[in-house]
Amino acid sequence: MNYKIIRSKRKTLGIEVGPDGVTVRAPMRISAGEIEKFVMAHRDWIEKNLRKIEERKAALGDVEPLSADEIKELAEKAAKIIPERAAYYAQKIGVSYGKITIRNQRSKWGSCSSKGNLSFNCLLMLAPPEVVDAVVVHELCHRKEMNHSERFYA
Repeated sequence: MNYKIIRSKRKTLGIEVGPDGVTVRAPMRISAGEIEKFVMAHRDWIEKNLRKIEERKAALGDVEPLSADEIKELAEKAAKIIPERAAYYAQKIGVSYGKITIRNQRSKWGSCSSKGNLSFNCLLMLAPPEVVDAVVVHELCHRKEMNHSERFYA
């Protein structure tokens, strides 16, 4: 199995499976043999996720990726709409928040920092308004509970 290794000051091994292949994130001092053993122990999981990625690619067919201009337009639209939605729902939920950042992220729809800053994916503008609202509310709820526990969802 082919994979790329990225070594850093981290303490544990981690595997990422994405459109560009498999990446293993490893501590500096861990041996290549230990990395190989870890990868082989997770082989089924890796192969399952590689298959999912291939299925998604096949399902998309000849869909062209968004151009830089299209992404910029989505980001500008999000910069107008999302702060309005956040202000509306923050008042209803009874929370405050810091600044709002709009990004073009590959894997997240939104996030909330421990300082209360909110970040949203500009690609949300391709989703129906109720999905945008759901993500905004989800991130605002992290102002009350900074995890995904039962209490958060309650």
